[in-house]
Amino acid sequence: MSAPPQAKGAPIESKAQLVHYLEAGCKPAGDWRIGTEHEKFAFDQQTLKPLPYEDPAGGAKSIRRILEALTDRFGWSAIAEDGRPIALTKNGCNITLEPGGQVELSGAPLETIHQTCDEVHTHLHQVKEVCGPVGVGMIGLGFAPTWTRADMPWMPKSRYQIMKAYMPKRGKLGLDMMLRSCTVQTNLDFASESDMVRKFRVSLALQPVATALFANSPFVDGKPSGFLSYRSHIWTDTDPDRTGVPQFVFEEGMGFERYVDYALDVPMYFVYRDGQYLDASGQSFRDFLAGRLPLLPGEKPYESDWADHLTTLFPEVRLKRFLEMRGADGGPWKRLCALPALWVGLLYDEDALTAAEELVAGWTAADHQRLREEVPRLGLATQAPAGGNLRELARRMLEISAQGLKARARLDSAGESEVHFLNTLREIVDSGLSPAERKLESYRGRWNGDLAPLFREFEY
Repeated sequence: MSAPPQAKGAPIESKAQLVHYLEAGCKPAGDWRIGTEHEKFAFDQQTLKPLPYEDPAGGAKSIRRILEALTDRFGWSAIAEDGRPIALTKNGCNITLEPGGQVELSGAPLETIHQTCDEVHTHLHQVKEVCGPVGVGMIGLGFAPTWTRADMPWMPKSRYQIMKAYMPKRGKLGLDMMLRSCTVQTNLDFASESDMVRKFRVSLALQPVATALFANSPFVDGKPSGFLSYRSHIWTDTDPDRTGVPQFVFEEGMGFERYVDYALDVPMYFVYRDGQYLDASGQSFRDFLAGRLPLLPGEKPYESDWADHLTTLFPEVRLKRFLEMRGADGGPWKRLCALPALWVGLLYDEDALTAAEELVAGWTAADHQRLREEVPRLGLATQAPAGGNLRELARRMLEISAQGLKARARLDSAGESEVHFLNTLREIVDSGLSPAERKLESYRGRWNGDLAPLFREFEY
C-alpha cells in the first residue's frame, strides 16, 4: 500500500497514455519475475502491545528505532518524510510501514521461489537480529488478535492522514484494515493483453480458495470473531468503490482499457507534489485528466499520479504493470514462500493455466460474489460452485500448481524443484483445518482462553 513516491514521469494528456502505461508491463516469458510482499506486526515482548513510531520515554522499543537499526547494521538506505525515516530501500527491496506500524517487505523481482524464500529468510533474520536484543517481537497474522483500534499507533505519513479522514465516509471497517490487518501478496507478470486477461480471470476466481487456505485471523479484541479470516471480512465493509470482485474482468471486452475505465471511476485519495501529499479525496481522476481537478485547477496529471492512483484501488486481484494476488492473510515463514509458489505454478505454465481455466469455467457472477461473502467465515467448508466444498477445489488447485512448478523445472543447488514449497498447503488440505481453525482449537484447549501464548508460539 505504501511504496516510496514515484518520480513524476511523463505528463498525461489522454486516456490512451493511461492504457499504454499498463500495456508497458507486457514482457516475454523469459523476463517474468516473482515479487512477494509480506506484512507483520511488531510488538513489545513484555507487554504484548503494539510498538509506537517513537518511544515517548526515548527507549529502543519503537518502529523508528527498528528502521534505524536495520539501516545501521545491514546497510539499508532510509527514505524520510518530514525528517523521519518511514521506509528503507536496498537492492530492489523496500521496507515500508503500514498505517498501524505493520512492517512490510516489498521484495525484489526474482526468478524462482528458491530465491524468494531466501529473501524472506534473510529479511526475517535481520529483523530478529535488531528486535530480539531490545525485547521486540514480530508476528505474522491476518489481524491483530488482542489490540483494539484505540491501542494502535498511527505512523507519521501524511497520505495516511488523508485516508484516515476519508475511510469512515465509505465503510465501517476501513480504519481496521489500515491499522490492524496484515497480508502476504504475490506479484506476477504477463506477456500480452490476452495473457493478462486469462491470468486475471483465473486468479480472481480462485482468490477465495487462497483466502480459505491462508485464513489466519480468527480473533478480534481478544476473543473469537466468528470469522476464520477477519482480515478478508474487513474488505467487505471498507469502501465499495475500490474493493471486492470486479465483475467486468469476466465479461467480454476485458482488457487494459476496460481496467483504465474502472480506475478512472474510483475516487482519488491524494496528489503528491513537492514532497507533500495533497488531499484530493473523493475527487475524480477523469477531471484531473481534463485539467479540471478542484485541488489543482488547470493542471494535468503526470505518470506518477496515475501510478499512485492505481495503488489506491483494492480489488481482490489488482492490475498495475503486473498482477497482484491480494487474498491471503499474513502468516509464518513457510506460508510466505507457499503463496508465490501456489500462484506461479498456476499462472506461469501454459498447461497449468489452461487446467485452472477449466476449473473455474462456467462460474457465474453470483458464484464469485457468494464465495467472496462466505469464505471469510466458512473457509474451506464453503460450498464450491460445481458442488463439493473448497477443500476439494483446493486439492485440485494444488495438484495443478504442482504440475506447473514441475514443468518450470527451476531447481535449487540440491536439484530440488519448487514443488516442495506447496507442502505446507497440502497439510492444510489433508487435515481440512486452516491455520485459523488450529488456533481456535488451541484457544479453547491448551491456551485456556488466553491469547498470550499465541504471541510466544508464532513469533518469527
